[in-house]
Amino acid sequence: MSSFKDLMVWNKSMDFAVEIYTVTKLFPSNEQFGLTSQLRRSTSSIALNIAEGWGRGSIKSYSHFLKIARGSLYETETCLLLSNKLGYISTEIIDNYSLVIEQIGKMINGLIKSIELKIEV
Repeated sequence: MSSFKDLMVWNKSMDFAVEIYTVTKLFPSNEQFGLTSQLRRSTSSIALNIAEGWGRGSIKSYSHFLKIARGSLYETETCLLLSNKLGYISTEIIDNYSLVIEQIGKMINGLIKSIELKIEV
């Protein structure tokens, strides 16, 4: 691959971030600097860290940034669950996003494993 933009996980993370930006437009205005902002930052951080790790030019650094991306993915999931508990998004939307989160998580974990195998060699 010649670029992080060729990675399916980066593309899926970008699409997910766009979806989150769209759904958070429906959140109450008093959440603009709270949950809305946190969700947008954590979701965009997934793709941002994948790209940053790629750009560092070191396998160890790339693995490190992928782990940060995975942490941001779980942070996003937690924010979404809180949004549901607060009544901002439906359980149906949560269920759909849970599938996306699971897919992205598996892709990140697979990438981490493949990179860490290169570190051991």
